Amino acid sequence: MNFDWLLIHLSSSIGFILALALLTHIIKERRSPTSTLAWLMAIIFIPYLGVPLYLILGGRKMISKAETKPKLSLDKSKSCCESYISKAYLFEPGDGVFPASAHNHITLLPEGEQAFQTILDLIENARHSVYVATFILGKDETGSAIVNALAKKASKGLEICLILDALGSVRISKKFLLPLLEAGGRAAFFMPMIHWPFRGRANLRNHRKMIICDNQTAIIGGMNIASEYMGPKESVVRWQDLSLLVQGPVIDHITDIFKSDWKFASKATLGSYSTTGKTEKPGSNGVTQLVASGPDVPNDSFRNAILTAIFRANRRIWVVTPYFVPDELMLEALCIAVRRGIDVSIITPKKSNHRLTDLVREGYLTRVQEVGAGIWFYEPRMLHAKAILVDDTVAILGSANMDMRSLLLNYEIALCLFDSDVIRQLETWIQELMADCSFRKKRQRSSFGFIEGVGRLFAPLL
Repeated sequence: MNFDWLLIHLSSSIGFILALALLTHIIKERRSPTSTLAWLMAIIFIPYLGVPLYLILGGRKMISKAETKPKLSLDKSKSCCESYISKAYLFEPGDGVFPASAHNHITLLPEGEQAFQTILDLIENARHSVYVATFILGKDETGSAIVNALAKKASKGLEICLILDALGSVRISKKFLLPLLEAGGRAAFFMPMIHWPFRGRANLRNHRKMIICDNQTAIIGGMNIASEYMGPKESVVRWQDLSLLVQGPVIDHITDIFKSDWKFASKATLGSYSTTGKTEKPGSNGVTQLVASGPDVPNDSFRNAILTAIFRANRRIWVVTPYFVPDELMLEALCIAVRRGIDVSIITPKKSNHRLTDLVREGYLTRVQEVGAGIWFYEPRMLHAKAILVDDTVAILGSANMDMRSLLLNYEIALCLFDSDVIRQLETWIQELMADCSFRKKRQRSSFGFIEGVGRLFAPLL
């Protein structure tokens, strides 16, 4: 009995000290006020749940761990693209923001069947290496086909490396990857869920999608390698998504990111790769700038790039996103843009695959709609594409959603495109999306708004 009494009081004391230390740590962290308040409330009012959740999920930046990774471009040298586009439109190179490059060729891949066949063709024609990173690898027809194609090339002596996020691909076992591993390919899981001691890393997921062949051609964007996103046959239930086929000098920067992630996940270093043979495509400037963000970048580079583009906008800001749960700064920037007379339009699915996120987003959508933004609900199916179009100046496409997880937590990758041809193609594609959308009616304030308000309070934890 005395031992039980001592254990209870000792546990309470340790819990109090730990909670106090966590509260101090949270207040000192560079977080949004909403995120800080949400974690403070969770730890103060439900400490037996809040404390362990924060230990597992609460980390946002891993600067000490990031220092073990190759730097994601600290080059602030003069851009080589000023003869093609005004320097005022480009983003300042720095942590996570790579210098702009010209003569890149970008092809939109808006259909899952097209993207799937393009990937298979690239793998089949690869001569030296294939690097693949994905958040989700489906344990289905699509995933099996890609794994088998990679295994076939590995058996011929090519360097095949596959990075899977440990949470997104939690259903993938070594048995599923056995054809690839037995053929000589390598695979690594990014940020395993179980750590000791728990240091907040389970919440920091690698959401980047990259397929790089021979350091000559790459595919990036929103599509994971699973049947919901792509496959050999057309499907009425397949999600509407968007990826990019990329050729040109920017491939070197994409490969830099993959090499950094591979070293972190596998503890192995990839060899040097050829930088020759980049094909320059005549007829357009092909100016492109790569942005990587996440715990391995000191600043929130992707969010900062979007904010910069929003404040530079003169005519329009069109946002395509599966989830709309921005942080307060991003939300206010969009509202200010509307008040400046900018056409702000948000295109999002009428019903996403996350019902809770749909509930929470309503308050954010109402906020921007009240000042004059247009809200469009995509009707036919789930919309998973991520794209931002600002004026006729820049298109931002990649893996990141317009939500706090992508803006502040996940490892993400995006291309900022300054090519007028690609911008016109994206404009046409978004207009086609809008043709299948319904316009959101302005909502009356009701008691349901209280639930949305509570949801917004805990939105940073989603």
